[in-house]
Amino acid sequence: MQYPSIDPVALSIGPLQLHWYGLMYVFAFLAGWLLGRFRASRPWSSWTKAQVDDFVTWAMLGVIVGARLGYVLFYDFSAYLADPVEIVRVWNGGMSFHGGLLGVVSASWLWGRRNGKGLVDILDFVAPLVPTGLFFGRIGNFINAELWGKVTDSPLGMVFPGAGPLPRHPSQLYEAGLEGLLTFVILWIYSSKPRPRGAVAGLFGVLYAASRIFVEFFRMPDAQLGYLFGGWVTMGQILCLPLLAAGLWLLLHSRGRGNGA
Repeated sequence: MQYPSIDPVALSIGPLQLHWYGLMYVFAFLAGWLLGRFRASRPWSSWTKAQVDDFVTWAMLGVIVGARLGYVLFYDFSAYLADPVEIVRVWNGGMSFHGGLLGVVSASWLWGRRNGKGLVDILDFVAPLVPTGLFFGRIGNFINAELWGKVTDSPLGMVFPGAGPLPRHPSQLYEAGLEGLLTFVILWIYSSKPRPRGAVAGLFGVLYAASRIFVEFFRMPDAQLGYLFGGWVTMGQILCLPLLAAGLWLLLHSRGRGNGA
């Protein structure tokens, strides 16, 4: 397949540049906000649309700060230590899902304390909204021609700029499909009626972790890290293990609990 080379700059106005990568975050938050308002309108929901509007602001800050700091700490700390200003250049890429998740969990806990909602209840409500953000984020990676996969002779292989002359797995699209679209469909259907507290959040953790661990076998590890163990274990897989364990724990312990909202 031919890689559809796309200018990472969507719009230039004088010295100002609007990058597709940044636009993907706008699309992600917009989709999450609209879907959240729809979930709040369901008869059994304990959320109001006004609460969704307020929470989205907290979530946006948690995602952006957490994702950036997570990437700095987990993936390339020495480089950012040498050039700290690079930390704020988010348009160059370099956002960690696991850091963003920790940021959202922290923001959810703080918001919940102010609004009388438990953390598990918030995560149950938010979990079905997250995969849309993952989808747009991976599309942003694809446009940036970053995080490409291993060399392959598959018909799906693409020659990415900066990745050499050989075709590679478009692992960004694999992740967009599995972590994004498929996970969204499953969670949206599963959460279309009341479920035990913790079940929706737990299912998200299991689905995301399993999808990410699987796709990492087709994706090249970050160049500055390489494989961590055995010539195949990546940082992404290691970071998914606690999430997988937490998801399984929530699913197991949700049995017999009252329904969440």
